[in-house]
Amino acid sequence: MALAAALRVPARVLLRAGARLPGVALGLTERVDGWGDGARRFGSQRVLVEPDAGAGVAVMKLKNPPVNTLSLEFLTELVICLEKLENDKSFRGVVLTSDCPGVFSAGLDLTEMCGKSPAHYAEYWKAVQELWLQFYQSNLVLVSAINGACPAGGCLMTLTCDYRVLADNPRFKDTLENVIGHRAAERALQLGLLFPPAEALQVGIVDQVVPEEQVQSTALSAIAQWMTIPDHARQLTKAMMRKATASRLITQRDADVQNFVSFISKDSIQKSLQLYLERLKEKKG
Repeated sequence: MALAAALRVPARVLLRAGARLPGVALGLTERVDGWGDGARRFGSQRVLVEPDAGAGVAVMKLKNPPVNTLSLEFLTELVICLEKLENDKSFRGVVLTSDCPGVFSAGLDLTEMCGKSPAHYAEYWKAVQELWLQFYQSNLVLVSAINGACPAGGCLMTLTCDYRVLADNPRFKDTLENVIGHRAAERALQLGLLFPPAEALQVGIVDQVVPEEQVQSTALSAIAQWMTIPDHARQLTKAMMRKATASRLITQRDADVQNFVSFISKDSIQKSLQLYLERLKEKKG
């Protein structure tokens, strides 16, 4: 199913939620103590990458506070950082985690979908498509270290990964269906369900649930296991298993964008989004 349909949820549980943007740049920052020789952090305004070239692994941290909302700029920076790692042959795996306490990602950015032009909605959805395609088809081993709340678009991003580790802290159609099965996916999407850790593990959205302080270390252990498999064999198998799902979006990208723009431009949807954003402002005030 197209991404636009996968992310459609009832108004009462609206998401809190590739095109390249001018001015988005990546730069090297300080050397990282404890990482491989010469390893340096790099990234952008909203993404921090901590590489260990010696181990062939990088930790990619989402840092778009307060809740890692997936804005147009953030989506673009995530794709650029992943491509930079893929083009560096010293890296074989990536751990995806959050630098914002208590939340992995709250999902799509409502402000990108409210009160803007159809052209902007199309640009935004193309960036969502690009993120999904790049992460879902990556040759790298991708492991999510989910260290906080992860609804809707945030959940979709983790579902593109090869393995998911979730923090045990009580505080999407094809992709979700491929992971948990058709009936469970249908029920979750129609009801807009948010799964607590134990239930997320039970239905198979995540592969492990561990104490919060062990999330990243467990993800690194998991990625080490995946990296025992020769890259060529693993990449061929991954491509074969995911080809049909990715091809459906690739062949329907324009139609998917049109469906999204048509849906999000409806007066009823715009009014719901505006009301929700106003309520958020009132809470913050």
